[in-house]
Amino acid sequence: MRYAAIDVGSNAVRLLIADVLNNNGQITFKKNTLLRVPLRLGDDAFINQRISDHKSDELQKTMFSFALLMDVYQVDDYMACATSAMREAVNGPDIVKKIRKTCNIDLQIVAGLTEANIIHASHVERHLDAKKNYLYIDVGGGSTELSIFASGECIASRSFDIGTIRLLDKKVKPETWDEAKNWIKVQIKNLKDLSAIGTGGNINKLYRMAKIKDGSPLSIKKLNELQAFLASFSYEQRINILGLRPDRADVILPACEIYTNLFKWAGIKKAYVPSVGMVDGIIQLLMEKNQQ
Repeated sequence: MRYAAIDVGSNAVRLLIADVLNNNGQITFKKNTLLRVPLRLGDDAFINQRISDHKSDELQKTMFSFALLMDVYQVDDYMACATSAMREAVNGPDIVKKIRKTCNIDLQIVAGLTEANIIHASHVERHLDAKKNYLYIDVGGGSTELSIFASGECIASRSFDIGTIRLLDKKVKPETWDEAKNWIKVQIKNLKDLSAIGTGGNINKLYRMAKIKDGSPLSIKKLNELQAFLASFSYEQRINILGLRPDRADVILPACEIYTNLFKWAGIKKAYVPSVGMVDGIIQLLMEKNQQ
């Protein structure tokens, strides 16, 4: 079987095509093709509360291309989800209708809690110590999804309108920071030795920059050092000297700010950084759906 996942995010649009494998009864998947198009829908949605005609056209072209690729790769099933930018855009539902008509793709605008559930559907916590407690953090362009895992079970999830594009556009309200801080404090008050699980493009890039052994955690000390290092370069220098993509060079510092705040409020000293994201969770959901 071959499945496809489409994630229409605030910073980029992604397509993952994955092959399902059966290894002695254990069902897993292997990534076949991963594409990323940096449309940055959040700049429109968070400032003007609508997606511009230009960005809407670019999104439709991208989705049409994805539809052709899914046909060429003979995909058996797919799921397409849009997150924070499309949630906030007043013309989001109209764009969804156009995509369904012109691309024959059923794009769903998912709620924040649904987004959080999709992200941790990849079950990366199963590969860690089930006896320990974790704060699962996924930082996106428009929102940050948080989940608390205790003894291998998800006991709480919440989505907050705190994202890297929102921070760049100065669209994160002080009270939203307070809500996130208070929620974390309440949820972890009876939990000890909390570690983080960090997912998303920015934390993955920071992890690679840290040059630590695969599987080893990223310490808060190292994260602070990376934040100071990146801040010592201008945007142009982060592109030309450090080799960051233009759409990563500006959002990586806001991502550091979000992670360091969350780590501080939760008293976290280290974070595990598996290379998974929303598209991985979508593939997992498709696997579970088709096994029924």
